[in-house]
Amino acid sequence: MSYNRFLPLLTPFLIWLFLEIYLAWPKMIYVVIVLGLLLLFFTARQFVRSARKSESWQNYVLLPGYFFIGIVLFSAMMPSHYLVRLLFLLNTIFLYYYLRAVYHRLTESSLSDYFSLENLSAYGNFTAFYFLASAIYGFQVFLNISVWILIIFLIFITALMVYQTVWINRIDRQIGFFYLLIICLVLAQLGWAISFLPLSFYILGLIMAIYYYILTGISRYHMQKKLENKIVKLYLGFGLISLIAVLATARWM
Repeated sequence: MSYNRFLPLLTPFLIWLFLEIYLAWPKMIYVVIVLGLLLLFFTARQFVRSARKSESWQNYVLLPGYFFIGIVLFSAMMPSHYLVRLLFLLNTIFLYYYLRAVYHRLTESSLSDYFSLENLSAYGNFTAFYFLASAIYGFQVFLNISVWILIIFLIFITALMVYQTVWINRIDRQIGFFYLLIICLVLAQLGWAISFLPLSFYILGLIMAIYYYILTGISRYHMQKKLENKIVKLYLGFGLISLIAVLATARWM
């Protein structure tokens, strides 16, 4: 249908309105999350059905879905309304570019290289992982939830993101399932270990996001048989410099 081309703009705008409602009435948080996810479901399903391609529309909802949820949960622990509104703007911009890339990938394959879902997924997953990991550690502080329960949520989130990475990069799922297990186990152990550090949940979430970026980045290139020494050095160098900078500038409690 012709109106599909307007969905990449309309859907993020409506979700932004939902978020503003949540900011005005925080008790509406569950309603806003459900409405936002339903709107993303409809948009992805509409794109796939209109393109008449044998693809699972559910896969296209994963990244924008947990990115949106991460924004909502992370914003619930931020004290400044101005920063929260910046997060809502970030969510709107990301959803626009992501949904536009999905639309062009399904309907105008000649533009698929220009609108790269692979790059959007890499950066979107890193950002979403930071929001969700920070929210998990924040719940440990504010709600006094057992660390093991939070680690289970962390494993679930990691599994979804690794699956999305495997799917969007068209990696063999049998190979991807093996790396999914390895990455989940490694991040679960790291997540449990750093939960005892006297750092704020913002910093703990950032440390986990850096680890996630390194592991998934190197694993992705390895699964695609494109891994080279310079790529390993690039990821490890980025990770080491980032961790040193974060730990050196963090306020220890």
